Amino acid sequence: MLFAIRAAGALSILSMAVSNTEEQRRAAAALLRERVPAAAGIGRLFARHGYQLALVGGPVRDVFLGERPGDLDLATDAAPDQVLAIVGRWADRVWTVGIDFGTVGLRKKDVVFEVTTYRSERYATGSRKPAVRYGRSLEEDLSRRDFTINAMAARLPGYDLVDPFGGLAALKDKVLRTPGRPQDSFGDDPLRILRAARFAARLGFEVAPEVRAAMAEQAPRLEIVSAERVTGELTRLMLAPDPARGIDVLVGTGVADEILPEVSRLRMEADEHYRHKDVYAHSLTVLRQAIALEPRYGLDGDLTVRLAALLHDIGKPATRSLLPDGGVAFHHHEVVGAGLARRRLTALRFPNDVVRDVSRLVELHLRFHGYGEGEWTDSAVRRYVRDAGPLLTRLHVLTRADSTTRNRAKAERLARAYDGLERRIAELSQQEELARIRPELDGHEIMAILGIPPGLPVGRALSFLLELRIAEGEIGKQRATQALLHWAAAEGIVPPESPEPPEVPERPEPPEPPERPGAPESGRGED
Repeated sequence: MLFAIRAAGALSILSMAVSNTEEQRRAAAALLRERVPAAAGIGRLFARHGYQLALVGGPVRDVFLGERPGDLDLATDAAPDQVLAIVGRWADRVWTVGIDFGTVGLRKKDVVFEVTTYRSERYATGSRKPAVRYGRSLEEDLSRRDFTINAMAARLPGYDLVDPFGGLAALKDKVLRTPGRPQDSFGDDPLRILRAARFAARLGFEVAPEVRAAMAEQAPRLEIVSAERVTGELTRLMLAPDPARGIDVLVGTGVADEILPEVSRLRMEADEHYRHKDVYAHSLTVLRQAIALEPRYGLDGDLTVRLAALLHDIGKPATRSLLPDGGVAFHHHEVVGAGLARRRLTALRFPNDVVRDVSRLVELHLRFHGYGEGEWTDSAVRRYVRDAGPLLTRLHVLTRADSTTRNRAKAERLARAYDGLERRIAELSQQEELARIRPELDGHEIMAILGIPPGLPVGRALSFLLELRIAEGEIGKQRATQALLHWAAAEGIVPPESPEPPEVPERPEPPEPPERPGAPESGRGED
């Protein structure tokens, strides 16, 4: 007998037996009708015109998982031009962006539908564009879908369940399987290899052994898929509830060797403290900890933070060195890693701002450890904020997440130290508007004082005054002008009213913090 239970506030049928007896089919139809009532009207519309229509894929799956579906995917035997004729007067709005692939989009009140003619997609050898072939039956359409959990349908308007490949059973078992042979499925569309990892990350499902084997075998075929489509799937994976699970599937099957080889290489390195299984495992832990910290900083679902957490240590394999005491160090791996992250994300065609911000966070992720756990000077705090710029909040998340030591006392000490840093930033921000630190003289004032035209010397003067501002705080324009004149004398720049530059024993430099950020002497910043 079929019994519906409540799961997370929504009805689910996954605790029931899933063989399709008549009683079970009625229960499934009742659940779908209750959760997706808007599909009935368009189902009756197509039936009046003599065409089939079914609710398919994700919406059916989500209802059985106890989730509310978003946009509704529908499949029909009507050709795209026939779909347009049927829905033209019924819908509030119609669009045809995907019509070349057999899809017509429409909106009725507040519900969005995508109606697709029965079809299959297949990549020809060497082609980057899948060819679309229209089918003639719902069962044929379902047989070409990626996974059994997405190969279920409900015929409309009666919501009659169609589950020829055991999708309900797979949902109950929390496993990803393909309707047919996985080799055929991934051969038809290699992008499904990445979808397997994405659904594992989103749903917390295991990937069936035969599916994993086919992923490993077919991974090289991803080269025929455009970078944009690969990046789209990778982005969805990274924004899933547990992207570390999906990344682990990609690495374990060798798929990451094709799209994120820098992450795969992390498995070859033990970290410098020998406190983690390896740098790869550490990176997944940092990713999970960063996600846990996102709500605290108002960064829920932040792609930049998540990519930076995953990639923050990718410079380690290239910078590994043995120390005299037998330990391991990775000097300047943050700088090397920033370059690697920039190149990889650019090759994948991530947006320019994501590439820029992720690589900068990778470069900055050791700055806190460079200063140590003691009291920070005002100049060190200013420099930290200046270097982070608009990424300061994200850097807070990454730095905290990067502490994965198993030594509880040390972990608590690091957390207290970072709490202290955040307090200092808040205090100085109130006093000095820290986020808007600028030299106390602007470019026009520098040119007027020194009698020089626009050019590189003005830029160097601005840099000098900015370092002075960071080191000493606000000193006023009069002192800043005197410091500028001394700097100019050392540079050989003679102001118009001073035929002879003031004598200075040596070129003045602004005071430096006790240690340069991001470069502790040991090269062993806590990761």
